[in-house]
Amino acid sequence: MNSLVASGLSGLEEGMKICAITMVYRDYWALSQWYAHYSRHLGSEHLYIVAHGHDPRISELCPRANVVTVPRDDLSGFDRVRGHLLNGLQDGLGAIYDWIIRTDADELICLDPERYADFSELFASRKRATALFALGMNLAEANGDLALANEDRVLRHRRQAHFSGHYSKAWAVRRGTHLVRHGVQATAENLQDVAFALPKGVYLVHLKYANGNALVDANRHRTVIGSGDGKGLPGKAWAKADQTASSFFDAFHDLNGLDWPLAERRAYLRIKRDPVRDDKLNVLRARSVKFPFRTTLPKWFENC
Repeated sequence: MNSLVASGLSGLEEGMKICAITMVYRDYWALSQWYAHYSRHLGSEHLYIVAHGHDPRISELCPRANVVTVPRDDLSGFDRVRGHLLNGLQDGLGAIYDWIIRTDADELICLDPERYADFSELFASRKRATALFALGMNLAEANGDLALANEDRVLRHRRQAHFSGHYSKAWAVRRGTHLVRHGVQATAENLQDVAFALPKGVYLVHLKYANGNALVDANRHRTVIGSGDGKGLPGKAWAKADQTASSFFDAFHDLNGLDWPLAERRAYLRIKRDPVRDDKLNVLRARSVKFPFRTTLPKWFENC
């Protein structure tokens, strides 16, 4: 066990209780990465997976996680229903845990080891916060990258990334704080006062584009869902999933490279200074900025 993981688990034993939850349907490669990542940092017994439809393979891939199955007979209001379900689950878990980490199955939260030894140290440094945001990025399979084996840790084999306002999401909450549309929901009277807590050295790494073979499989399911007849289904990005992926890679490969320190600083300052306070939904979120550069991750990400 490396020193980061050891210190993380010992920190949890000292009193702070942290869990992670996600909801998934057949995205097996990404789920395996999610399970391995958060197991190292939190312990597998503190992971909660909502299976959207009965799927015994989830328990096979994540043998020590807590798996809850919910029906998949009606996909109407897809994101809205999933959001309500997960907000309710995290409220319940908040009776037991101090902090709940909630990400999609293809999202890993990575901490700069020069700033935080583990999640406990990060949360302890933000005692007044009720939710935290992270600087988001798309990790990409670049030209020349070798195909990933199922057991490969993605951050040891992928280095090229593109910062993303869209994925600079709220990802951790205390009990009673709800996540909506990548942000934090507030009351109308409190929306302007909610803190946009974006600690430096905290990154959300989105894996959708990091494994070309897994992307092909996942896009088959996204296309079927996005092209369905129900109301409130995911939009064009799912209905035309292959085109969306092709557009991403075309744009990504055309971007100029920028060294990590400068790229990270520019992205952080841009996201931090101008969040959106949506008074129709009463949601605080990051602005969906698109950055005109890509970057290479520093080596420490390999050990996240």
